[in-house]
Amino acid sequence: MSNLEKLALYLLIECQERFIDGNNLKKNIVSHMPKLNDFVFNIRSIISLDNQMHLPSNEDIQRTLTGLKSHQVTCCVDYFSNDKSGHCHIYTYPYTMIHYENITNHFSGGLFKYVQTVRLFDERPFEHTFFIRFAQAFPFLKRLTVCNWQPQNGKQHQKSNDDNQDFSIIEYPHLITLHLLRIHDDYAEQFLFDTKTCLPNDLHVIIDCDQLQRVTHNFTREETRINYSKVKDFKFHDQVDLSKYV
Repeated sequence: MSNLEKLALYLLIECQERFIDGNNLKKNIVSHMPKLNDFVFNIRSIISLDNQMHLPSNEDIQRTLTGLKSHQVTCCVDYFSNDKSGHCHIYTYPYTMIHYENITNHFSGGLFKYVQTVRLFDERPFEHTFFIRFAQAFPFLKRLTVCNWQPQNGKQHQKSNDDNQDFSIIEYPHLITLHLLRIHDDYAEQFLFDTKTCLPNDLHVIIDCDQLQRVTHNFTREETRINYSKVKDFKFHDQVDLSKYV
């Protein structure tokens, strides 16, 4: 393929020792394609944390991405102690895919106008300020899945700073489906409280039934009345096949 001028590469790969980085791309792809002038990619590589001597930082990976022509390149590196895995996501920007998997607190921001489906996952809490940045970055979001067991740290701070713009109400005007998959109750409150989020009408929500009852105080809690009324239907986890989300 030495005459190839344009290449789009999309990969999800489990690696033995090292992430796929810019050095790897330059050595194994770019150097073999002298006529390549348009190279876009979206690559996720995963390593096990067992027996790893050196864990590269986000800055380490970013330094390897210099010299790749024609596009801005972004990286996001995360390590998950509970899962005993490291994840590295490198991609060219502007981002052209319609889905974005496993966004964490290390999300670098930007504008992702083509993305319609997103999954949020972290072993660190998502604060309200994170959701503000997230909603701004994905203005045409239609389907959202949230996975996070960690409670928010900023709830009490929010109560004492009601006029702070960092706690402004977040809107998801195009959202169709909200899946609260494995979450702390704080994230059910994050989306169901009208003081935090303005949900669109006719929304489909998947949630744990007991959790919904707790957060709404058995459907009597004033803060949840408005957003609850906008939900077209609720599905509960025992009613859906969760295997594709694991």
